[in-house]
Order: sequence, then structure tokens, then C-alpha cells
Amino acid sequence: MLIHEVYTEVGFTASSKNWREYISSFHASTRELAKIAAEAKPGLLILYHQMFFGGRVDTEEGMLNEIRQTYNGKVVSAHDLNIY
Repeated sequence: MLIHEVYTEVGFTASSKNWREYISSFHASTRELAKIAAEAKPGLLILYHQMFFGGRVDTEEGMLNEIRQTYNGKVVSAHDLNIY
């Protein structure tokens, strides 16, 4: 099991330059996390502390789709009180 925080690429690219610099210094993008997971090969990838920036395409399902573009394993988006 790999539990990791993540932000969406689509929301990131729509953000201001200052915000992008801050976020990329402390957080992982969906693309970065997908590469990590593809190498680590966990039985389950759990996304937590998901960072969305707003908009119609910057959604939980959009985030999962971004991850699945690179990572083929099982992935879920965590919610409070989930049990895995």
C-alpha cells in the first residue's frame, strides 16, 4: 500500500506562477506520483490530501484519470473514515 498526497496537473497549469512554485516545492503532481507508484508497484495506491484548484475538469475523477494515464495499478481517492 502506498499512501501519498497529490495535486492535479490540470489545476496546477491554470494556477499563478507563484502558486505553482510553492506547490511544486512541497507536493507531488499526479504525473510524479504515477511514476513513483509504477516503480514501487504497491497493491493499492491511496490518494490523500488531494489538492484541487477548481474548475469543471479539476475533480476527483479527473485526478484519478490523470494518475491512470501512467499508472495501471489499483488506485483510490481517500475520504475521511475510509478503511482499506
